[in-house]
Amino acid sequence: MTSPDRAVLVSGASKGIGRACALDLDGHGFRVFAGVRMPADGAALRAASDGRIEPVTLDVTNTDQIAAVTARIADATAGQGLWGLVNNAGAVYPGPLEYLPLDALRDQFEVNVVGVVALTQACLPTLRAAHGRIINISSVNGRIVSPISGAYAASKFALEAVSDAFRRELARVRAGVRVVVVQPGAVQTPIWETSRDRAIALAEGYPAQARVHYPRLIEALRRSGIPRQAVPAERVAAVVRRALTARRPRTRYRVGWDARVGVLVAWLAPDAAVDRLMIGRLRTRERRGPG
Repeated sequence: MTSPDRAVLVSGASKGIGRACALDLDGHGFRVFAGVRMPADGAALRAASDGRIEPVTLDVTNTDQIAAVTARIADATAGQGLWGLVNNAGAVYPGPLEYLPLDALRDQFEVNVVGVVALTQACLPTLRAAHGRIINISSVNGRIVSPISGAYAASKFALEAVSDAFRRELARVRAGVRVVVVQPGAVQTPIWETSRDRAIALAEGYPAQARVHYPRLIEALRRSGIPRQAVPAERVAAVVRRALTARRPRTRYRVGWDARVGVLVAWLAPDAAVDRLMIGRLRTRERRGPG
């Protein structure tokens, strides 16, 4: 069931999964507060909407912006509370962990983990008021690690733990707030281009030894593109809506065959077998190029 009275905050709504979620929820009658970083992205969202999207300036690493957004939502919902928080904002810092700058690793966690906790903490009073739901956008890489994605995967593993902790703690105190994790596999979003550009920029600062130890890997990063199995962002958005509206939502939803297979492999296969599989996939990627 949906209604204009049900308000949802979506972080990282400028593009990709977040934008798809904002438009999908708007189209199904929700009132959507769409977190964007640039006014132009907010204007584009509003123009594409059915009129129930309110763009809000939100960088999840900025405590002042978080406070302003949660105050706006509390005022706008007039005591009815927030039905849903979709923690989607995220970043990717690809590269071999041996040479990844520590500042990049810190930024990775600041956005994907600390930012999620900060925004969730700030929204919990209004979520409690509505007996709302927290939807955390994780990844198959929150269960299985691909080479060169170590920093990103580590942040998603941490997000999985944060989600479990929030779910169990809120259940223990009977807060009436459900916590759901959505684990997509590859998705057709601009994040692939953004992460490739970031990987290239990071690689330029690597020492000469990095090109001796990881020459093919660094070149594969330069040629990387959207994987062939990637699903449309709208497919993830539909699952998010299901998690927000189901009477008894599951604790985890997987989107895409690669997510389902990846989680199954991580659960059933010995580490040595998973290692061979992931290294083999990387070698194939190095030979094949984009996709």
